[in-house]
Amino acid sequence: MKPAPTLSTAFLYPAGQSLPEPLLALRKQRGTALVDMPLPTRKTENWKYSSKYLKLTDDMAISLPAEGKTGSSLAVPGYKVAFLNGVMMPEACEYPDLDGISIQSFSDLSDEEASDLADRLDSTLDNKAVQMARLNSARFEDGLLIRLKPDAVLDQPLFIVHEVTAEASGSAFPRIFVDAGRHSQITLVEEYISSGSAQVMVNTVTEFNVAEGANITSIRLNMEGENVQHIGSTGVLQQRSSRFESHTVGFGGPLRRHDLQVRLEGEGAECKLNGVVVTQGKQHYDNHTTIEHVAAHCNSEETYRNIAADQSHAVFNGRIHIHQDAQKSNADMNNKNLLLSNGAEIDTKPELEIYADDVKCAHGATIGQLDEISLFYLVSRGIGRREANVLLTMAFINELVEQIPVEAVRETVQGRLNHFFEQTFQEA
Repeated sequence: MKPAPTLSTAFLYPAGQSLPEPLLALRKQRGTALVDMPLPTRKTENWKYSSKYLKLTDDMAISLPAEGKTGSSLAVPGYKVAFLNGVMMPEACEYPDLDGISIQSFSDLSDEEASDLADRLDSTLDNKAVQMARLNSARFEDGLLIRLKPDAVLDQPLFIVHEVTAEASGSAFPRIFVDAGRHSQITLVEEYISSGSAQVMVNTVTEFNVAEGANITSIRLNMEGENVQHIGSTGVLQQRSSRFESHTVGFGGPLRRHDLQVRLEGEGAECKLNGVVVTQGKQHYDNHTTIEHVAAHCNSEETYRNIAADQSHAVFNGRIHIHQDAQKSNADMNNKNLLLSNGAEIDTKPELEIYADDVKCAHGATIGQLDEISLFYLVSRGIGRREANVLLTMAFINELVEQIPVEAVRETVQGRLNHFFEQTFQEA
């Protein structure tokens, strides 16, 4: 039997050494554990639709240099932190001293702070399920630690702009850890963009530790170019009566993959996960989500929409696991998918795993095309066929776009969608 391909040793040697010693030690430990790590294949269940798109050539093992200026398509109506090729750029950051809120790069932490962080990194993730997050843990060269004291409230959204410059092949490994104290509140916007045309990989990890009564809103925009593979992992650990709300908006590329894991550990915790994905050409986008209902009286609501045009491919796999002690759980998952061409493909797999007997759970998934009767009705009322196509397609996802709580993000998403419509329906 042919052995499974393993990670090239070229990926095991990070270049940057500016981190505090406890984080360097952690990184070395994680790297040692990656030796002979098998790469995902079609036989790897949660990668069976995406493994063929993963390209980890030796030239991509080189860390991209943190040189140049960062840019963003967002008009930032809040505070801003900028990263270039996985390294924080202080001169491009815009935020004041905030009462009860600390925003620090990993490189600026004291050894004591770094030691505490090292003990907590990866604590929100099941690394067996998100094996590519292990590579980030062995290669991150910087990161962002956000700490909110109890009752601290960030009065404006915090925008984190992650840019990669693809002047030559290489990789970047952005990392964020958010520690939200009791009854604190924050809205975090992560925007991923790129410049240049070389083949690069971005491997990201974002973790949220959400204490009792804390309220977190996370918005994630994937808008890199056609030359960028993006593999992202987000882990969320929630305590009693906390709330986590996620809005993921993704535009496709050669490989876009996002694993989102939420663990409801305290009674009364709730999460809401929304996602919109748009693909065209030969792009590929894969969303995998897991919600673990560990404690009783927790609520989860998950709604994802995929639109695939041309010969593109979109994947959704959502799993809800109700543990034995999670009585009185409410969980709802809904995934709807729209094919805009006969050559496009969408795979969906909603999963419910229930071990408690007093719960309310529902899940559903549909795959369809634009309704010809609705198109005929609009055209018969004098609306052009192209505009009718746009109206029906936008209606399919508009509910989720409108729920994004930051206007600047909604406007950016709408602009990208308009560009997609122009390309997709130009001859309709």
